Amino acid sequence: MQRVSTSATLLLKFFIPTFWIVFFGFVTLSFFFVEFDFKGRIPASYMQIAFASIYILVLFMMWRTIMSIKRIEMDEEYIYVTNYFKTFRYPYDSIESVKEQDYLLLKTLSFNLKEDGTFGKKVSCIQSQKLYRDFILDHPKVALALGIKPEFKS
Repeated sequence: MQRVSTSATLLLKFFIPTFWIVFFGFVTLSFFFVEFDFKGRIPASYMQIAFASIYILVLFMMWRTIMSIKRIEMDEEYIYVTNYFKTFRYPYDSIESVKEQDYLLLKTLSFNLKEDGTFGKKVSCIQSQKLYRDFILDHPKVALALGIKPEFKS
């Protein structure tokens, strides 16, 4: 079994959201419990609304993106998906499609399942480009089963 997701998954999935929720949550709450009328020329009520809105917006964006990523490992027969509390394995014939997306610094890897799995119909991770490429090159049968054309890049 070989990990194909980045080792930063744990940091992205747990530590960054925890830091945001705790630290910026206290900062946002402080705007509601500390008495002040103005901050510069901005009324206190506007600051309270602005900070609460930004806090909730970023929390929602994290929930939809980094908090939904999973750690993914693969072997000859199965893909293993974990959220660090539960691990489930899916055979390759239960995968409908594989999609890679390239963002400036990150590459995501999404597996669309034929039927709903425990984590939903779509399972995503931030891929370790080297580990994923090495796995696909070392296991051409898996690449063929997933419909991936191995690229020989050095």
